[in-house]
Amino acid sequence: MDKAVTGETGHAIRSGVVRLRALVVDDEPLARRGLEIRLGEHPDIEIVGQYGDGASAIAGLREHRPDLMFLDVQMPGMDGFETLRHIPADEMPLVVFVTAYDHYAIRAFEASATDYLLKPVDETRLHQALARVRLAHSQREASGHCAHLLGLLGELSGKPLLELDEALRPDAIEQLRRDEKLAVRDGGRTVRVDLASIRWIDAAGDYMCIHTDQETLVLRATMRDLEKQLDPQRFPRIHRSTIVNARRVVELRPHTNGEGYLRLDCGQELKLSRSHRDKLALML
Repeated sequence: MDKAVTGETGHAIRSGVVRLRALVVDDEPLARRGLEIRLGEHPDIEIVGQYGDGASAIAGLREHRPDLMFLDVQMPGMDGFETLRHIPADEMPLVVFVTAYDHYAIRAFEASATDYLLKPVDETRLHQALARVRLAHSQREASGHCAHLLGLLGELSGKPLLELDEALRPDAIEQLRRDEKLAVRDGGRTVRVDLASIRWIDAAGDYMCIHTDQETLVLRATMRDLEKQLDPQRFPRIHRSTIVNARRVVELRPHTNGEGYLRLDCGQELKLSRSHRDKLALML
């Protein structure tokens, strides 16, 4: 097995760009190297693993949980299509097949591939394939986020198969807010966080950081998403990019221009913006 791993776990954020984690699977080292060089010109694609056979690729996929896989069709032993048959649906990344034979394109799309590339890889076709990948990924993220929220609401309501109209009822949201735990999708795991352990929450681009007594959890969400899930009396928004656990505030210190600073029981200081000064009453 030929394997090279680079990068961080989870999505990397650099200059506001979400990088897609990719595997390159091809039994020809030169083909892998050629694709690596071409992908190096696309800063939002991060190769986290390279493999020379299907079995190794499946193991690598379980280890790295990539967003995208460039998969050679013709490999000895387990070919590209056989490799896909061994990947559970909930672990399947976006797939771009790489092949030397055009007639494989039909089978590629029958296997729900996002696109396919003919060897030798043409730069224009690679740009087109990556454009499809980015679009498919953004759509998958949106649907995945919706499914996650529905699953969470269903779990808390005791109805695992909660339908959309049920989830949108006001009492479903209120039940979610009353729960003492918040379900957070952190990378490849789902963590149920005790609300009392949350110190504060802040935004980092397209991600939210939940700072708890034990760790900092990072999830792809918006401030509005979390505001909907949390009791605003207990977790008020004190800044454009900050929510605080009001019960963890131990000191209020005024600042210029009507702003202020809050000190938490852990020593962390957070800015209270002028537009959110009405939240002071919740922390007194």
